[in-house]
Amino acid sequence: MNAGSPTLSLGPILYLWEGDKWRDFYYRIADEAPVHHVIIGETVCSKRLHFTEPHLSAVVERLELAGKHVVLSTLALVTLERESQYTRALVADSTHPIEANDLSALALLEGRPHSIGPLVNVYNAATARLLARRGASNICLPPELPASSIAEIVSGTQGVTFEVLAFGRMPLAISARCAHARAKGHIKDNCQFVCVEDPDGLPLKTLDRQSFLALNGVQTVSFTCQALLTELRDLVASGVSRFRLSPQDCDMVAVAGLYDAILHGRMEAEDGIARLRQIYPAAPLSNGFHHGQEGAAWVARARNIGHRATE
Repeated sequence: MNAGSPTLSLGPILYLWEGDKWRDFYYRIADEAPVHHVIIGETVCSKRLHFTEPHLSAVVERLELAGKHVVLSTLALVTLERESQYTRALVADSTHPIEANDLSALALLEGRPHSIGPLVNVYNAATARLLARRGASNICLPPELPASSIAEIVSGTQGVTFEVLAFGRMPLAISARCAHARAKGHIKDNCQFVCVEDPDGLPLKTLDRQSFLALNGVQTVSFTCQALLTELRDLVASGVSRFRLSPQDCDMVAVAGLYDAILHGRMEAEDGIARLRQIYPAAPLSNGFHHGQEGAAWVARARNIGHRATE
């Protein structure tokens, strides 16, 4: 691919998957998915680490042999001393680039190249410039930003590449408490890893039975799945160079192939939307945040910008 061409990245798996499933997912990504950067590592809950750590070195080796650029993710919320020690060791010992998803990692990373994940609130160009001066080489902007803010931040910041979340349920909040465990009659300290029963999150409904959010351990994600497809060309024109796919419990190789085809002109975005709904039928697609509306909304392509269809 020519220098400067937009690329796809694969974000970390946010959900708890059994170790074998986690390993085999990345093996297939290595062998088949047209993604350039793969961010791996536990981001949501440190208690889940023992599921994936036995497979981590083999997964990294397989990805790198396939030509993927591996980046290791930090935890999104550090509340315990063992989590602090884990973060310090990850930064000190890793020979791979690190993606910071919590401000506690930034002091450790200052002065060395690193990435900023979408869970860090980068809401303006001044913040992006500050992070760039401290060593950030890539910033994945929060999914709640509208297109106008993305364009302003990108145009106002030099020396750093920008990334947006183009596919996946959107991370909305994270807590020291585990609502997922409580919903199944457990407490966080004795959660029995019930979140493994919901590899795509536990859907929530409002009192009038409308689908609302989804629980993922201590994290809350959107019920809808952000899908920026008709928006890709405009984002590239505004200077965004990397598009993140957040793993869901579906055929992510097919998702990556679809985005790659649209990004490089081999498929029309409208055809891609119909296909994406077939690949991932578990949640309605949304792009409302990007268009300055509620995140769960689906906004038609630009030529019908005044029309909004709800799922």
